[in-house]
Amino acid sequence: MNTLQNITAPIGRFFLAFMFFISGLNKISQYEGTQGYMEAMGVPGVLLPLVILTETLGGLAIIFGWKTKYVAIMLAGFSVLSAILFHTDFSNQQEMINFMKNIAIAGGFLTLFVHGAGSFSLDNRANKNSA
Repeated sequence: MNTLQNITAPIGRFFLAFMFFISGLNKISQYEGTQGYMEAMGVPGVLLPLVILTETLGGLAIIFGWKTKYVAIMLAGFSVLSAILFHTDFSNQQEMINFMKNIAIAGGFLTLFVHGAGSFSLDNRANKNSA
């Protein structure tokens, strides 16, 4: 079972975090539109650079397993906050699906927070070097 865990941990981290990384990059190329959407939803557009940094750097940190527990709890909160701010029009089925997706993603990040990054990670390498 340990071999299976060693293989699936980095794959799971990649699956969970890749969309954050890509989403952050997309926000850069669609800056004005994203800023306008945020403002239309009542979120100050001036926060967009922070969102971009959170998504791109947070996504990369999870993918590589660096400071996983800290980043995972941060992205769990980010996912819940995004669900609440942008996806609470439950009369729209697509928005309800997006809300539930964000909550499920937060659950995945909470699991990473509890269990850590796994064997193939920068966190694990740092722990081996400090021992």
